[in-house]
Amino acid sequence: MTESLHNILVAIVLAPLIGSILAGLFAGPLGRKGAHTVTIVGVAIACLLSMYVFKRIAIDEIGVFNQTIYTWLKSDGISFEVGFLVDNLTAMMMVVVTFVSLMVHVYTIGYMSHDEENWPEGSGAGVNSYQRFFSYISLFTFSMLMLVMANNFMQLFFGWEAVGLVSYLLIGFWSVRETAVFANLKAFLVNRVGDFGFILGIAGVLMYFNTLDYASVFAVAEQHKDLTMNIWGDEQWSVMTVICILLFIGAMGKSAQVPLHVWLPDSMEGPTPISALIHAATMVTAGIYMVARMSPLYELSETALTFVMIIGALTAFFMGLLGLIQNDIKRVVAYSTLSQLGYMTVALGVSAYAAGVFHLMTHAFFKALLFLGAGSVIIAMHHDQDMRNMGGLRKYMPWTWGTSLVGSLALIGAPGFAGYYSKDSIIMAVGASHLPYADLVYVMVLAGVFITALYSFRMYFLVFHGEPRMDEHTKEHLHECPRVVTWPLIALAVPSVAAGAVFVSSMPFGDFFDGAIKVAHEHDTLAHVGEHFHGWFSMFLHGFVALPTWLAAAGVGTAYYLYMKRPDIPAMIERKLSLVHWVLDNKYGFDAFNQGVIAAASRGLGRFLWKVSDLLLIDGLVVNGSAKSVGLLAAVTRHLQSGYLYHYAFVMIVGLLALFGIFILQ
Repeated sequence: MTESLHNILVAIVLAPLIGSILAGLFAGPLGRKGAHTVTIVGVAIACLLSMYVFKRIAIDEIGVFNQTIYTWLKSDGISFEVGFLVDNLTAMMMVVVTFVSLMVHVYTIGYMSHDEENWPEGSGAGVNSYQRFFSYISLFTFSMLMLVMANNFMQLFFGWEAVGLVSYLLIGFWSVRETAVFANLKAFLVNRVGDFGFILGIAGVLMYFNTLDYASVFAVAEQHKDLTMNIWGDEQWSVMTVICILLFIGAMGKSAQVPLHVWLPDSMEGPTPISALIHAATMVTAGIYMVARMSPLYELSETALTFVMIIGALTAFFMGLLGLIQNDIKRVVAYSTLSQLGYMTVALGVSAYAAGVFHLMTHAFFKALLFLGAGSVIIAMHHDQDMRNMGGLRKYMPWTWGTSLVGSLALIGAPGFAGYYSKDSIIMAVGASHLPYADLVYVMVLAGVFITALYSFRMYFLVFHGEPRMDEHTKEHLHECPRVVTWPLIALAVPSVAAGAVFVSSMPFGDFFDGAIKVAHEHDTLAHVGEHFHGWFSMFLHGFVALPTWLAAAGVGTAYYLYMKRPDIPAMIERKLSLVHWVLDNKYGFDAFNQGVIAAASRGLGRFLWKVSDLLLIDGLVVNGSAKSVGLLAAVTRHLQSGYLYHYAFVMIVGLLALFGIFILQ
């Protein structure tokens, strides 16, 4: 059985990679239909096999698969390997990644069908762009699978960097647009900051554990609990705290936590399918998955846990506020992603890893649904993304309207929907935590519920209800998108409703992640909350009297009143609170600071190094200086070439005497 599972896991990884290679290298011969066929078949194979693995590992409970697939090299007793660790946590991630990716692949057929219109006439970059896009998203799926299936830090880092590279290519896919090029460069640079911390964390693991294998590190982690290190001065730092915080800095970049969040809203410059793929189930959740996987390390440092919790709370609350003033439909969904990632991070900080990963799963379905629904609206609006130009789309696009409503209800945590079970599990776990500042964080995540409902249904009402505000030409051509676009919406709507009730008993409040996630007894907030858990239906009924539900309802009611009944009030609030609006509109000054201070300082350093190193030292001294030296030497020595024989004889005698002198001195 182990051998057959080994082959299945290899096939899961290779299927999307082969599809990507075929679509990328043979774009011309394959054509559009061939490219999307080979990539969709590859991802579909990976999805079906992942579901089979999930059944065998999580349901049939055949045991954990942990094997080395390929040994790259061994150096000084340390092995650098490609290996797979597949337990319940990995199996769940594999299904989520491949299923969402499959829906995005199918949806892309419709969304990118007229991609040639996005390129200038005669643009070489636009040649076979459709095929190239499918190659990229399939390669992204391969990279994410390598990340979540890794059983060692080297492979984790490979997958980590690979998803970053492919996201760079996807965000800047429309490379003829200056905003897209700026956005992908911004994403790449911000993630490099996080990845610098990440690789230092991995270096710390290698330095103190002398291995990169997960199982070997986790087995002896307890022995390093009290180990300290000296970084500067005489102060001693906990080794586990330093390693965990450095690893989390990497997660802050990938999972867009404050202050390394600035790349994610701008990444909306890429085509909508990659917004769903990157911001729903894959790249941005890599950091959440990594911290959950490293729970045996994080449980040894309460300082690191507190740091994680505070960063998550700041992201959940303050990024949610930014969603209130956005008019671009995709940016509203992007800021909601930031906020929800904050909730997951808060869960990790209070040791409710299972609740955080559970929310990761449910969020993947309804956030992909919302992004693809936004893309469907954008197609119908002839790629106008401004919600102020929409309205009344419900009667023109019934399938998009219905599925978007499902996604919005799941996002705000309406009782019975998937997001309700996962988000409320997190909020209750925070309420049970005894970490420093947990009470303040509890207030922030509760306030975030109201904010989430307000900006979500602001978007919903502005887009689907009220009077149509688009121009007549757009209004005359409004219609539901093709089935290749609506089918993925329906497929994602089903788990957006059902996944919470199906898995709430086993994931956050059961033993689903036993063995994969480790929680110290004194940190086990979910165990405390679980004492009052009596099944999904009881939790559903309790939702109607719980504070988060009432806050969500208040947010929906406020959105309805402000944007349906009294649309004049938001403009008045903007005038009265102009300073607050200015702060939000400028995104708390993060972008201005990065551009005006960090980027300006980097450019200044670059100019200094250019003038000193390049112009003065290299060009002036080495290149031009050597040339001038040769010229000066030649100018002097040419006077010796007089043409008179006695001059040459004199020089030969002087040279001979010099050689004799050197010989005698030796």
